[in-house]
Amino acid sequence: MTLLNGLASTDGRTGGSGEALAIRGGQPLRGRVDVKGAKNLVTKAMVAALLGETPSTLRDVPDISDVSVVRSLLEVHGVRVTAGDEPGSFTFDPADVASAHMEEIDAHAGASRIPILFCGPLLHQLGQAFIPDLGGCRIGDRPIDFHLDALRKFGAVVEKLPSGIRLSAPNGLHGANIHLPYPSVGATEQVLLTAVRSRGVTELRNAAIEPEIMDLIAVLQKMGAIISYEPNRVILIEGVDRLSGYDHRAIFDRNEAASWASAALATDGEIFVAGARQQEMLTFLNIVRKVGGDFDIREDGILFRRAGDLQAVTVETDVHPGFMTDWQQPLIVALTQATGTSIVHETVYENRFGFTQALVKMGADITVHPHGLQEGPRRVPRRNLEQAAVISGPTPLRGADITVPDLRGGYSHVIAALTATGSSTVHNVGIISRGYEKLYDKLAALGADFDVLG
Repeated sequence: MTLLNGLASTDGRTGGSGEALAIRGGQPLRGRVDVKGAKNLVTKAMVAALLGETPSTLRDVPDISDVSVVRSLLEVHGVRVTAGDEPGSFTFDPADVASAHMEEIDAHAGASRIPILFCGPLLHQLGQAFIPDLGGCRIGDRPIDFHLDALRKFGAVVEKLPSGIRLSAPNGLHGANIHLPYPSVGATEQVLLTAVRSRGVTELRNAAIEPEIMDLIAVLQKMGAIISYEPNRVILIEGVDRLSGYDHRAIFDRNEAASWASAALATDGEIFVAGARQQEMLTFLNIVRKVGGDFDIREDGILFRRAGDLQAVTVETDVHPGFMTDWQQPLIVALTQATGTSIVHETVYENRFGFTQALVKMGADITVHPHGLQEGPRRVPRRNLEQAAVISGPTPLRGADITVPDLRGGYSHVIAALTATGSSTVHNVGIISRGYEKLYDKLAALGADFDVLG
């Protein structure tokens, strides 16, 4: 797998969107995989480096394309990025931060949703920012209204243009009282990255409290920020005049860890996920146990396997500390092998069950209810955008020709192909490189039988 200056390349050899895998399934995955820093923390911590007056060092950076995109965006804004003092570490020097040409920023439009988080830091550093049209996985609306409304409350002037959004802060930014209508992770990150250097105090209510958010708060506190987490999803930020750089080791990627756990359950294998920790995965581990899986928590990771036949479960996705929406797609592959009828209620994104069409093509018995299920007691209150997937099993999966729709769905297609008997061709696997480091190497280490097609 080729590298681009030490970070994941996005060309065809590392997982360009046109790349395909020929997979011969039906064998359990066994062995060890190592997970590095969480994509959902690392990319945000890289943006945070813009706020410092001295260089920052981030450790356990995964070799994924989303990291490469953020690096490019930092570099076009004048941040000097160099390899750190250990493998997987990088230093970000913001001494020469400058406005980037619209064309340079726009070149990354559609590659990532990270650019919106550059707004606050750039407004502090330069007094202006330009954000192109945003991309990312097509799993449902991710409106940026939460972001823009918050930035306006800080004093930003927002101008919508045909090519994107221009922001300015003619009078600087000041603290604000912000209540999010939904505990959005992205909007919470936006407020944190903007409030730390805004004049006065910011109170953020109904904030997201995911482990990656808490790790970002730890990064900002190392830089000199004053942030306190209050009861009932309230975060208080006292603005400071200046911040310094940080030295931080990123929290592990619990999404990738859960994905490999689901792969062990689906293929009746045994996978040790090095770097995984119990505390951040409590909710997921409960579901593993309910479905008939087993796990052995060790000092350096967690071993996942089946405890016997898999059993049906009911799962509702929710914001932390609920069951993550990113976890349900790989888990559904395992649920096709469970006895009984499982139900997965998706309450976060409205289009995240599109990947199940490929599983049905492979022999799965899955019915998607686009407006959810009305009946039955619920832990999570019903939401207007809700969908539900009903999975009846166990059903043997057969090899098929399928196309990856999004990051987690794509990984799920690969695992489904490895669970299935016969041969499958999985197209558009380049999307998976956004969030899974060295996927091919890890699959090979687990005994997967596959070829990379040109």
